[in-house]
Amino acid sequence: MKDSLQILLTSIVDYAGLFPPAALDLPTTLANWRRYVTCPEKWMLGRLIVPIGKLDEFARLVEREACIPGPGEDAWRLSVLVSDNLDADIDRIFEFNRRFAGESAGPSAAAAASAGSDPFDVPDVVVAGGIVVDAIEVKAQSGKHIDTAMKIIPEQLEPFFEVPVAGGADVRGLIIAMNGTGAAAKIRMGGVTPEAFPAAIDVARFLVACAAADVPFKATAGLHHPMRAEYPLTYEPGCARGVMFGFLNVFAAAAFARIGFIPGTRPAEADLVNVLEESNSRAFIFDDGGFTWRDKRLENARLARVRESFAISFGSCSFEEPLNELKGMGVL
Repeated sequence: MKDSLQILLTSIVDYAGLFPPAALDLPTTLANWRRYVTCPEKWMLGRLIVPIGKLDEFARLVEREACIPGPGEDAWRLSVLVSDNLDADIDRIFEFNRRFAGESAGPSAAAAASAGSDPFDVPDVVVAGGIVVDAIEVKAQSGKHIDTAMKIIPEQLEPFFEVPVAGGADVRGLIIAMNGTGAAAKIRMGGVTPEAFPAAIDVARFLVACAAADVPFKATAGLHHPMRAEYPLTYEPGCARGVMFGFLNVFAAAAFARIGFIPGTRPAEADLVNVLEESNSRAFIFDDGGFTWRDKRLENARLARVRESFAISFGSCSFEEPLNELKGMGVL
């Protein structure tokens, strides 16, 4: 495997087996996750995605299965989809971290408050052993909502605010509201029906806005495949088909949005549409020094900077599908 591809794919997949179209139950999702974190391609895994409503059930399950990573093992990192009751959800998350990430995860918000201390003046969570929620995902309602939420969310949690992009929605106001706050954006790339997929121009507009505002992002839904093409929309026999974005397309477009086709310049949205709609896998060439899309090139150092601080990850209900298709392409 070429160095540039490893840089692009490291920690890129947030496993979301609980969500459609897989919609697995929690025991199956946990069993899959336990296999994935020990497989040779575990370096591609990011976080495990769990909704707040299943966090207690998840806690009971890992205790019953006695599968909590021990000292010296890599921690399991979770991202939790929270509800509108942000205060209560954060308290539940801190209680979870107290139980499963050790004392260095900090006390619960309620316990700290009852002791008369700042509930969020706690040490950083551990990064080796245990299970830790270190990110949350929130639906952005308005710029004011983001501002209010960021006053509540502690620095130990990385927040991703999902912004609506379909139908030409103007996302700039929401993304500008995240600038300088430590918040990141989230874009929904599809679903189980054709109308759930945004137009390429809407995705390009989102990427340009994030790059201009210096706001990192993650993607979710509809990115099971490396390359843009028509695929089945679910795993049901005879299901509808639709054109889906490829995660190589999206993250290549994000890299160019951030760095520019010529470093230091911002590409036009229409130029990024061409990257997003590229369907020829041979147009993407990875080597040990960088990657090239047609005649545009990005060196490894810039690609690494994009992945570290801008294009964070994408959620997928399958880890094996993107992995197997990359192998089928002959790049892994």
